[in-house]
Amino acid sequence: MDMNFDRHRRLRSSANMRALVRETHLRAEDFIYPLFIVEGKQQKQEISSMPGIYQISLDLMKQELDEIVQLGIKAVILFGVPEEKDECGTGAYHDHGIVQEATREVKKHYPELLVVADTCLCEYTDHGHCGVVKDGEVLNDESLQLLVKTSVSQAQAGADIIAPSNMMDGFVTAIRRGLDEAGFKEIPIMSYAVKYSSAFYGPFREAANSAPQFGDRKTYQMDPANRLEALREAHSDIEEGADFLIIKPALSYMDIIRDVKNECHLPIVAYNVSGEYSMVKAAAANGWIDEKAIVLESLTSMKRAGADLIISYFAKDVAKWLQEG
Repeated sequence: MDMNFDRHRRLRSSANMRALVRETHLRAEDFIYPLFIVEGKQQKQEISSMPGIYQISLDLMKQELDEIVQLGIKAVILFGVPEEKDECGTGAYHDHGIVQEATREVKKHYPELLVVADTCLCEYTDHGHCGVVKDGEVLNDESLQLLVKTSVSQAQAGADIIAPSNMMDGFVTAIRRGLDEAGFKEIPIMSYAVKYSSAFYGPFREAANSAPQFGDRKTYQMDPANRLEALREAHSDIEEGADFLIIKPALSYMDIIRDVKNECHLPIVAYNVSGEYSMVKAAAANGWIDEKAIVLESLTSMKRAGADLIISYFAKDVAKWLQEG
């Protein structure tokens, strides 16, 4: 018998051998954990479509932050859920807005924990769109002015990274200029460079109370059928001064993660979105899947596709599993 063939199984012969040659790894410091902050006191409300994820008030943040830091997670991204909304999203850029106050709360307890501030208007506008609306149309350039005000206010409150998620044309260049003029030249921008108009966002809109009250967001978020458009968006944001690039969602868009990684040399952030989280949680609750195995496999695949960092609601679970070995 001719025995001249490759012996690939040699490198799979034991758990230690497999670990020795493993190409892709998950680490606690790879993750950014989302927090939904509400106004009021003693508020901790589980989000019905996202088991294990809560809207919490400022006075209860310390307990949550203690756990995050103990688990070795280095960054959080803050989403505000204000009590009052208006046509222009005033709460987004108010000096005492919910994200600004939450940022100060983080820095009071853990100055080294990185705060990523989501920079958008949809949670704060009564119409639920990510910009200024006139006659049913989301206005691009008028929206940029408010996004700049929001980013500067967040930086003044102590945010380490500004993460604009609105997908207005020119939002990175406008925010970069605004931050620089306000004296925040060292604050990086984590751009939602490639953000698809996706059905996977449904549970988030419950969590952040940010569903649009009319129409949809297809004029500013991307068509899921498009691939080359993602590269155009990414290159525009790089030219405008972005420091990180987010691809959102992640699981159904790993070809896009790889495309952007191959062409761009900034850190790539995959957003493992709410719908991806909720599907796994629902299947696990029914006993249909092994939650830990599925989560670790899917998040590892995002890193294998080219993500350097992952925004994920699973971050605390994964950090615990990694500590357990």
